[in-house]
Amino acid sequence: MEYLRTPANCFEAIPNYTFPENHHVIDAKSGMRMHYVDLRPRETSKGIILMLHGEPSWSFLYREMINMAVAQGYRVIAPDLIGFGKSDKPIDPDYYTYANHLAWLRSLISSLALEEINLICQDWGGLLGLRLVAEQPDKYSSVVAANTFLPTGDQGANDAFKQWQHFSQTVPIFPVGDVLQKATVTELPKDTINAYNAPFPTEKHKAGVRKFPLLVPISSDNPETENNRKAWKVLEVFEKPFLTVFGDSDPITAGAEKIFQKKVPGCHQQCHKILKGGGHFLQEDVGEELMTAALAFYEENRGTKNG
Repeated sequence: MEYLRTPANCFEAIPNYTFPENHHVIDAKSGMRMHYVDLRPRETSKGIILMLHGEPSWSFLYREMINMAVAQGYRVIAPDLIGFGKSDKPIDPDYYTYANHLAWLRSLISSLALEEINLICQDWGGLLGLRLVAEQPDKYSSVVAANTFLPTGDQGANDAFKQWQHFSQTVPIFPVGDVLQKATVTELPKDTINAYNAPFPTEKHKAGVRKFPLLVPISSDNPETENNRKAWKVLEVFEKPFLTVFGDSDPITAGAEKIFQKKVPGCHQQCHKILKGGGHFLQEDVGEELMTAALAFYEENRGTKNG
């Protein structure tokens, strides 16, 4: 298995991202490793927050939210998925599967012995994170789902997603930073766009970026369709606190929050939010509001163990 490691100098000019690096070796034989942020508060931790990003971003997306959460007394774990950010990037697209991404995250969580996790997930962070919750619900204290879903292929895909999938497979040079800009409402500073481009100095580094859109179960013959259906059966009896915080300007996941609220018992009587001015990457548009809602959610559910 061959992989690329983005040179360290690609990350020298990243704004507002000065977190110490941590690396978990995923494959001992090859030395392939996953990068993650692990920040702890100075005082006793109120709990663990696991922040999972999606496509084609990396933990940089959560930079402001990480600082907010740590300032309020939480330990934050924010990994870069394999193929993204400061994590290693296999060259062969076939190595990127839904099952492998789950296994890589499972390995990290196990190595850190994380328990009583508060999950925050967006985009593919939800497709992966919600599967992990369904696998081991006892490990999780709460969930904040932001602009994400857990598709089974039964509903098909909307036009916005079909257009995105087609674009991702046909564009000659995958413009990662431009994709982030087009999926946000606010105008991103140039150094922020550069930060999203930084992990991918060549097209060979983007095998995982291009593969993710093809892995979404939008038909019944997807290899993970049945596993996602099984995960829903667990979520439909998941009574721990579950909050939806969606943007009002995301055509990809619009309306998905209503399905969570209807099906997941933990959503009942929670203060769900639709954030004005929030595009698909609402962490960039309304990250402070998203983290404020999450922190209030934790306080309101203090009776539930938070880790």
